[in-house]
Amino acid sequence: MSSIPQRCARRPLAGGLVVPWVSLIHGGHAAFGSLDPRRARIAFLRCLCQICGERLDERCFLIVRPADVIRGCSPEPALHPECLPYTAAHCPMLNGTATHYRRSPVLAKHPAGRPCTDLSCPCPSRSPGEGHAARSGSPADRYEAWMIHTRNYRLVFPPDRPELPSGISLDVPVLRERVLRTATVTPEQQHLMDLWHALMNGS
Repeated sequence: MSSIPQRCARRPLAGGLVVPWVSLIHGGHAAFGSLDPRRARIAFLRCLCQICGERLDERCFLIVRPADVIRGCSPEPALHPECLPYTAAHCPMLNGTATHYRRSPVLAKHPAGRPCTDLSCPCPSRSPGEGHAARSGSPADRYEAWMIHTRNYRLVFPPDRPELPSGISLDVPVLRERVLRTATVTPEQQHLMDLWHALMNGS
């Protein structure tokens, strides 16, 4: 297993694992697998690593699925090259431990299993988001890590929410690609990915 990166030495731990800077903290507990919307927005806008929370350096990695290629953007904040191996080794969705997406949103309960009683709380159990609804219960996707130069770091904003980044543009030169977990892709996804690669390679 990958050891804790030096950049994350000061990050809190939960169950022996580093709590990513963008993770939702609910009821004093880390909800691994769920992004804190406010912190994710800050990470996007300030070019911060989603794991350690420090500013990105010359190069960074983007987590990419076939559906992200089709949309043209990675919906998660980027990572330092040093933080990626640790994340790939310990995240169940990236290391292959999780074979399917959750049918319900990330656990957002107190330790005793009681449901959240705060009606004003924006926790995942109340606002699962479009991404979760689309993937609920589906087999896990293929995940890749794409290295880009931070000078090509560009955010994508939805027309109706210009203040809220929807992700990092994939329409940029890719320095390196690394497969994190394999999975079957649909013929349509493969066709669109092949087209994307052809465009990026100028063929």
